[in-house]
Amino acid sequence: MEDFIFGTLSTDESRITHLRNLYGGITHAHRRSPRDPLPGQPIQIELTIGPAYPHNQAWVYWTNDGSDPEGKNGFATNGYATLLKPIDSEWNTFLWGYVKKFRGEVPAQNVDTLVRYRVSAGGADEEIFADDGAHYAFYVDNDLPPAWTKDAIIYQVFADRFFNTTNDFPKIEAKPSLKCNGTLRGITTKLDYIAQLGANVIWLTPVFPSPSYHGYDATSFFEINARLGTQEDFKELIDQAHARNIRILMDFVPNHWSNQHPNFMEATTDQNSPYTKWYTFEKWPEKYKMFFGVKTLPQINLRYAPARAHILDSAKFWLDFGVDGFRVDYCIGPSPDFYADFRRITRTSKPDSWTFGEAVDPPDSQLTFEGGMDGTLDFMLLEGLRATFAFGKWNARQFAEFLDRHEAYFPTTFSRPSFLDNHDMNRFLWMVRNDIHKLKLAALCQFTLIGAPVIYYGTEVGLSQPKDVMQNGRAIHEEARMPMLWGDDQNKELYDFYRELCNIRKNESALKRGIRETILATVEVLAYRRVDNGDSVLCVMNISNKTSDLEMDITEITLLLATSSECKIQVGERVKRIILPPFSGMILK
Repeated sequence: MEDFIFGTLSTDESRITHLRNLYGGITHAHRRSPRDPLPGQPIQIELTIGPAYPHNQAWVYWTNDGSDPEGKNGFATNGYATLLKPIDSEWNTFLWGYVKKFRGEVPAQNVDTLVRYRVSAGGADEEIFADDGAHYAFYVDNDLPPAWTKDAIIYQVFADRFFNTTNDFPKIEAKPSLKCNGTLRGITTKLDYIAQLGANVIWLTPVFPSPSYHGYDATSFFEINARLGTQEDFKELIDQAHARNIRILMDFVPNHWSNQHPNFMEATTDQNSPYTKWYTFEKWPEKYKMFFGVKTLPQINLRYAPARAHILDSAKFWLDFGVDGFRVDYCIGPSPDFYADFRRITRTSKPDSWTFGEAVDPPDSQLTFEGGMDGTLDFMLLEGLRATFAFGKWNARQFAEFLDRHEAYFPTTFSRPSFLDNHDMNRFLWMVRNDIHKLKLAALCQFTLIGAPVIYYGTEVGLSQPKDVMQNGRAIHEEARMPMLWGDDQNKELYDFYRELCNIRKNESALKRGIRETILATVEVLAYRRVDNGDSVLCVMNISNKTSDLEMDITEITLLLATSSECKIQVGERVKRIILPPFSGMILK
């Protein structure tokens, strides 16, 4: 069974095109150092020019008042112009030609400054702006991700599929295409369940008015979907969650909304409407930029100041309302300069808010959001976890090497929430054909790695799905969005295991803040240690279909949790004998 993960670079063809554009054009692509500058820190801006472009000059135009920079051939008409100097010429076999590099410096700025910039190349009175004329920006601050995020255990709730307080909430037999009638009051009713599980952050899928059950096509960013409840219901949910020390994150979709949004409907019926510029019409009114070619999802023109202000105002509105941050859907969609404004709004509205994005793109793309958000969901780790524990494509040694390289790539200040599955892909339990042992082993690994763990609702009680998400070349996401299991339908043993994982994660500082080091990696067995201020926790896993019997010179001897009662540790004078049945693991202290 092949895995399905939604994304823009999911095929070899798309990756080749991406690389050709990245190296062959006039490209900046967020090449800025540092990406998230501190007050008083100069910023290096880089540009590359592909073999097809004979330009020998380059500039960066920039402002520090939030306005758009303007200029031509190195002369600024709004803001400043800085010359970029040639620093290198590299042969590129893929392009069969030389790529020329330029670099220049934007001077250090004061705290709370928003710098907006564009980069261009010129020569012989011709000038071309990099990346199809993209505007970039960064916000100068000295804020790290809020301290509480290190303690986060996130529970993703699909609002329509979780619970309501009436008797019409369907069981697993319901057709996945049906609305399931979950409500905000239903979620409030189940807060004790989430608290007892051990999660302390709830990530809510969109709760805005929408013609769909999933809500990712809003018709307003300032209201609550009447089918889910009222603003008063949402406020009660937030207050009751906070009373249990649970924070609330909203799913936020700045890139697009429904074609039933009132101002889009006006923009497509009146060409003189002020809302026409909120969208990018290639041919009015029927041809416009949209999300993944879906005509019902017009893309918002966030380069247009009134549209951008509207979206930012909505983020501020909900932070002021009481939410604790956002998971930003399809964060690669908005214009590159959007997130500097977003960072300014979120940090000034609620300094300890937490924002991370959904970037189904490689790590170099994910890092471009540093400074605009606190981080991104760790899709690369997701692929590694599924390749190792669900599909058996990677052995323990390959997975260990991936972890070492992956963690070295990202700065420690970059949030990387981890997950095994979500609402856009096959559930992990479905992928392993309901093999609870493999799910428990993958979860044990997830909860002992760097990055706040995310539990997709129902995973902790054995919720699976009736069919594969991919059917006849088409993604039927509803298959992975079945109604939550309650009562006797829940796998209580699996729930208790997840509850123990949450408890250990909460109590062991090494798992929340410690560094990780691999101490053993064979084809079958992986062992690593997390260490924080002298406290250590050891994770040992057998990722094979045969029993592992090994001796290890370790100091950790207290068993905190094992995936199976057959996992054993025998303590000798110096070495410890560890016995692990197939696809099992343990946490030791």
